Amino acid sequence: MSTLLRTRGWLHPAILAAAGLSVASGFASFGVTVALGDVAAAFGEPQPAGSVADMAGLTGTTLGAGLAFIRLASLAALPLAGLADRAGRRRVILWCCGTGLLMTLATAASPSFWWFVALFALARPLLSATNALATVIAAEETRSSDRSKAIALITAGYALGAGLTALVRTVIPPAYGFRGLFAMAALPLLFVPLLGRWLDEPSRFAGLRARAPSSRPRLGAVRRDLRGRLALLFLLHVGFGFVTGPVNTNLFLYGERILGMTSATMAWLFVAAAPTGLLGLVIGRWAADRFGRRLSAGVAMALTAAAGVLTYSGEPAGVALGYVGGIGAAAAYAPAAGALDAELFPTSQRGTAAGWVAAANIVGAVLGLLAFGILVDAYDAFGPAALTISVPVVLIAALYHRLPETRGLELEESAPE
Repeated sequence: MSTLLRTRGWLHPAILAAAGLSVASGFASFGVTVALGDVAAAFGEPQPAGSVADMAGLTGTTLGAGLAFIRLASLAALPLAGLADRAGRRRVILWCCGTGLLMTLATAASPSFWWFVALFALARPLLSATNALATVIAAEETRSSDRSKAIALITAGYALGAGLTALVRTVIPPAYGFRGLFAMAALPLLFVPLLGRWLDEPSRFAGLRARAPSSRPRLGAVRRDLRGRLALLFLLHVGFGFVTGPVNTNLFLYGERILGMTSATMAWLFVAAAPTGLLGLVIGRWAADRFGRRLSAGVAMALTAAAGVLTYSGEPAGVALGYVGGIGAAAAYAPAAGALDAELFPTSQRGTAAGWVAAANIVGAVLGLLAFGILVDAYDAFGPAALTISVPVVLIAALYHRLPETRGLELEESAPE
């Protein structure tokens, strides 16, 4: 191990700053979920009376296509995250976060649904890259015993940002609609320069660059011997995104427009889920260090899919229990899966690998949103659609056992250069 290596505790200011950038990313990213019903109402067209499309404002296919396009645009997170392997983690994450928040702010002026989709599609890859690189920074700044804790902190930051979006929506006057919510992206934008002062270039990356100056690698390229594990990891994250994309994105639309739950009820549901999310992070971190990354990630992924079925079971109680349970399961998934993602690849290619993981979640979400929208129209119901997309994900989760176990290994041991 290089003498240049410097590791830090999981509550070091540099890791807290990375978590702060994840808060900003979560706040901006989750706006499309929280405000989807308002967007559909603002730009909706007449639909057959009594249909799901009539209650939602737009057809499931239109909503699914728009949301899928936003997620598809997020594939640009792959080259953005990969750029950090050449230009450095700190420079790229600050640029992505600041520019992503500016583009989110611009969506407040959208004149139509497809303008909204186009503008938010520009913001989404920048925000996805921000969160991916925050996880990379947390992994590289810590030793094995602190790594899952640091990654859990990044996940908690993103969740906090998402929760703040839901709470802010309840205090914005209804007359402002989705425009008032997206205008609030100006607030986290003000904190980006301050957080940048606390960030350092991780010593693992800085030391590597000092010994081997950056070359100009091909887009998304990884070493031949790592491609098999990357392909399997890609498939697993496609599965996770396939269920979480539509389940999470349609939550507010379903609860408010279909079941008649109030925006305040939905916001307080987020507040009530916070302790479950924190408990999930604690359990996931403990399980990842006790039972291993693979088993913990696979079980949590399967539980997340099962919770999606309950969420869309047709009753407000199902929304509450399914959402809270899903938050806990997804939170438990993050430390184990995030640690494994980082520990399977060397420092010289960790940013690129993080970009592929972000891309996999995006591809899965795109496929899930399109499938979910079409299925909702076909069934004229949300419940059967949720069941149809969730079952295959439970089966895919079993593939985690085919990856190498990295519990207890330092990055230089689990993925040498």
